[in-house]
Formats: sequence, structure tokens, C-alpha cells
Amino acid sequence: MCRSRTSRRFLVSGTVRIIPLGGVGEIGKNMMAIEQGDDIVVIDAGLMFPDEEMLGIDLVIPDYAYLRERRQKVRGIVITHAHEDHIGALPYVLRDLDVPIYGTKLTVGLIRTKLKEHKLAERTTFREITPGTPFRVGAMELDSYAVCHSIPDAVGITIETPYGVIVHSGDWKFDHTPVDGRVTDFARLAAIAAKGVLLLMSDSTRAEVAGYTPSERHVGELFDGIMSRASGRVITTTFASNISRIKQIVDIASAWGRKTAVIGRSMENYTRTARELGYLEFPEGAIVHAADIGKLADHEICIITTGSQGEPTSALSRMALGDHRHVAVKDGDTVVMSANPIPGNEELVTRTVDNLYKLGADVIYDPAARPHVSGHASQEELKLLLNILRPVHFVPIHGEYRMLVRHARIAIELGVETGHAFVMTNGDVLEIGDQGAKLGTRVHVGQVYVDGLGVGDVSQSVMRDRWSIGSDGFFLVVLTIEKRTGRVIAGPDIVTKGFVPEHDAADLIEEAKARITSGLGEAQSGEHLAEVSALRDEIHSSLSSFLYEKTKRRPMVLPVVMQV
Repeated sequence: MCRSRTSRRFLVSGTVRIIPLGGVGEIGKNMMAIEQGDDIVVIDAGLMFPDEEMLGIDLVIPDYAYLRERRQKVRGIVITHAHEDHIGALPYVLRDLDVPIYGTKLTVGLIRTKLKEHKLAERTTFREITPGTPFRVGAMELDSYAVCHSIPDAVGITIETPYGVIVHSGDWKFDHTPVDGRVTDFARLAAIAAKGVLLLMSDSTRAEVAGYTPSERHVGELFDGIMSRASGRVITTTFASNISRIKQIVDIASAWGRKTAVIGRSMENYTRTARELGYLEFPEGAIVHAADIGKLADHEICIITTGSQGEPTSALSRMALGDHRHVAVKDGDTVVMSANPIPGNEELVTRTVDNLYKLGADVIYDPAARPHVSGHASQEELKLLLNILRPVHFVPIHGEYRMLVRHARIAIELGVETGHAFVMTNGDVLEIGDQGAKLGTRVHVGQVYVDGLGVGDVSQSVMRDRWSIGSDGFFLVVLTIEKRTGRVIAGPDIVTKGFVPEHDAADLIEEAKARITSGLGEAQSGEHLAEVSALRDEIHSSLSSFLYEKTKRRPMVLPVVMQV
């Protein structure tokens, strides 16, 4: 198994370069660049939700500087499906890259809905693709094949190269009884295999899980049991893009005499778009407006809402805090968490569940009981795809590093040569040419933080500062000196927050002032007056060491020296 490394390689004409810019070694912000000659095709442009250490950050997107610097070579972005970890970065990427978006009918429809919110839909070119019908992006010829996932119209992508076919699996599983009836196109997979597969890049999310991933229809059976037992309202949260699950919930609720209200901006938008495009049909009269919930008896109502990840501004979180204008959670309500927490969101979800219990609801959240199945393939399905396609080279994608390693080992067990399975990380470059495949020189990648209206304004140093202030507080020192003589005119004045309790701070502040004054005297005792920058450094150094000596904590020390 070849692991990523940095080495100098000289490219030859026609070399194909595979460059993951996100989604490899992590869950989320998927973005893959495929480069040949003067053409770059990008597959997916997703986001990742911030973890708790990313204070004040709304979203994390891939660092696409490599594409921005080569924007004249980028021919288009091909989207495998419309989940946020595959489309969420588009509103930001498209500000810098004026390129067409390729996707299936539903995928394009949902992206268009998203871009309307950012006022980008009118200026964006969309090109609808149909599985089995080749299409060109620049000089490259691509095709797609239908796969099963937790959203309709998902596809895998194939790219023709002079050296053979490259297959990008997208997110997938082998569901033989999908809700929409659209099974994975095994005939197309067989046809692709018959031509010979040079490289397979495959989803690794469940590479650690033995067996097969259950069918989405299993969720319907669990919901049927919940609806049959619930005496009051049933409130369900799932991902807004999980169209198949929304359909099952509405159908089952209708069968039990319940009308369904869809609540949450993203869920309302996605549901409306899917219905308009013919991917979502409900029984007659099955849907009611949120404002009409109070007109029906509790046993006649089902609610589908956003908030499965405990997002603070989501509809379910507001319900859990008693702050939603249409729904007040109460005794007798059954709340169903129909999604797994994304890694890093566990505490937010737990907090929401706690708040729902406080309001008297019965919450179904335990992994063994909640109605949820993954949209990703488990080990036996991964093996089956490898056996069908029989690739010469293999790159596991879409997963944390340990998942990639497990997937690569599976590929080797099924016949991929050890030196032909590449476990890559974001920024690695796989070069494919006449001599086969090899790892080349890395490109720079990182993370771009979206903070309010700012994109990329927050650096790692800013994040460290936020974390320092949040964990240990800060000490603001204000000092005024005479510009000509350097004599202290006013101060030092100290303001501190988040460091020690106010009743304990007075003596500490007085000692700190004395330490600063003493340090300033030493700094100005030479022949020359100290520069302002040197005074700031002296204050910072002396105060930081003093505070650690006294408290064993390191607050952020912010010296402000003014000259008059």
C-alpha cells in the first residue's frame, strides 16, 4: 500500500493528475480536481460543519487556491449528488470560478435553489446530464451511472483518459429495494468493467463496518411502528436533502390518519423543488401548512423539521428552547431523531435531546432504536464493486484516514497490487502516464473558514486567539506615555474578562500594575528611550509570566501603548 509522500516529479505531455482538495482523510468538504493538459475538471464542491474548537465559524470549505490560480484551465464542476458535503461550497467557489455546473435533473434543481439564496443562480450556467449519455467538459469525455444513496438522482462519474477509464464512485450503496425504485445500474458497471478500469476512487465512509448496509425501506418499517404507538404528535428531524425519507414519513403518516407539516427553510425549499421536478409525490391532502398545526388534534399531526445535527438556529433547536412560532413541544409528543450525528456534533445533539425531554417529549434517539440507515456502502458492498470493476489502481476517498487505510486493504485483498493502492490526503497528487501511476509533488491545501459574511478572513492564528480568549480570558493593558520623553502620563489601566472571578481580581490587578510599572522603569533606564513596540513586548512578557506564576493560566495579554 502506497502512502502519501512528497517527491519531485517531472510531468510529461498528457499526464493525468488526480488532486484531492478536500474530503480525503476527513468527512466532508469533498472536492476532487482531475487535470490533463490545459483542462481541469472538478468533481464536487462541498462543505464541512465546524467542530466545537472553531469558535464563531459557520462553515468550513476546501481551500481551492490551486483552482483559483489556474482558473483559465478549469472547465467545469461535475456534481455527483446534492448533499451539502458535495455542493455546499458552490456559493463561494462560484464567486471566483465562472464555470458551468454539471449534474442530474434533481441535483441541478437543488443547486439552483441554493444559489438563488446567494443571488448566483442567474449568472451560473447549468448543464443537465443523463446517466449513460457521455458529455464533454473541455477536452475530457465523461459519463455517469446511476447509484443508490440517501438522495435520488445520485451518480458515479467516469472519465476517459489515454491510459484507461477513471471511475469516481460518488457516495453510494447497493440498495436493491430503494424507495424511488431506481436501483444501481449494474449493467452500466459491467459495461465499464468490460472496457477496463484504470483507476477506481471509491467512498470509504463505512469501510470499517462489516456486512451490508440495510435498505432505506427498513426505515419505513421502523416509522410504521412509531406511528402505530404514538398517541400524540410525531415530530421527526432528518436531513433536508433526504428526499426518500421525507416521502416515506409522509406516506406512513397519511396511512395512520396523520397530516404532515414540513418546517425549516432548507427542508421547505428542498421539498418544494423535488415536488416541482417530479421526484416527490404525496397523497392527496397529506400536507398542511405549519400555521394550521393547532387546528388539528395531536394524533392527527406529523411534523418533519430540520435540526438533526442540533444546529442552534434550526427549527428543532428552537422548538427545544420553546422559541418556535408554530410548535411548542409538550407532554405526549414523540420526537424522532432520524439521522446519525456528524462527528463533532454529538454535544449539540445531546443538548437538544436534553431540552426536549425537559419539555416532556419522548425522544427516540438511541442508535439501536432510531429509524435511520446509512446511505454508504459497507464492507461486503465495497468488495462487490471492486470485484465488478477490477481496477488496476485504487484510491479510497470520502473518509477519515483510518477508513481509507481499511478500504485500501480490502482492495489489496481482492487483487489490487500493493503498490497500486494509494492512501492519499488532501493536497497529494497522483500522476498517471505511460509508466503507470505514482505520487508526485504535493500542492498547497488547507481549510477556508466562513465566518458570517467573511470567507477566508479567519486564519489559524485568529482561531488560536479565539480559543485562547475562550478558554483563559484576556488582560487588556492601556498605557499612555509622553512621546518625547517616554514618561508615563496615565495608566497602566487593566481590564480583564473571563480570567478569574471579579472578587478575586482586585489584588491581582494591583500586583500586575506594579509589575508592569517596574518593568517599564527597567526598559527605559538605558541611554535611549524604548520604542513603543519594545514597550508592548516588555508588558506582554512580564505580565504573561507573572499571571502564569500566580494562577497557572495563560490569558491573552493585549498591551495598548498610546503616545501623546
